[in-house]
Amino acid sequence: MTIREANQEDFEEIWPIFHEIVRAGETYAYPRDTDKNEARKIWMESPRKTFVLTENGTVLGTYYIKTNHPGQGSHVCNCGYMVASAARGRGLAAAMCLHSQQIAKELGYKAMQFNFVASTNKAAVHLWQKLGFEIVGRLPGAFNHPTKGYVDALVMYKWL
Repeated sequence: MTIREANQEDFEEIWPIFHEIVRAGETYAYPRDTDKNEARKIWMESPRKTFVLTENGTVLGTYYIKTNHPGQGSHVCNCGYMVASAARGRGLAAAMCLHSQQIAKELGYKAMQFNFVASTNKAAVHLWQKLGFEIVGRLPGAFNHPTKGYVDALVMYKWL
């Protein structure tokens, strides 16, 4: 398993992962019909850096890192993580999160914030807490889950 900075060609393997997760509508608030061009902008062009986790040359996971807010908040970064459904349960999200924290420090960030974690995404909430993130805010009914309706969104934070 290797984590490396993504290049533009990697997006062809990122796209099916992104598409599946966003189309499900259970964890990310992006429009469920986000097309490939918009996805490329979201995942490859807007972030400061994007990474892929590969095994035997195949992309199994990806994450981005970006500044959460400019100016007086520019010391806090934000990340988003996605793992291919066939590769879940193998610790890939944990590996990417640990990697992203190291990269964040190298880039000069002092803290990491997850802005909008669906409270129903129990595996992610548990993992982030295990890795030292605290729930610092709860937005009642802010995430419109496709089957559970309006559920809370969590703000999670860790000083690095």
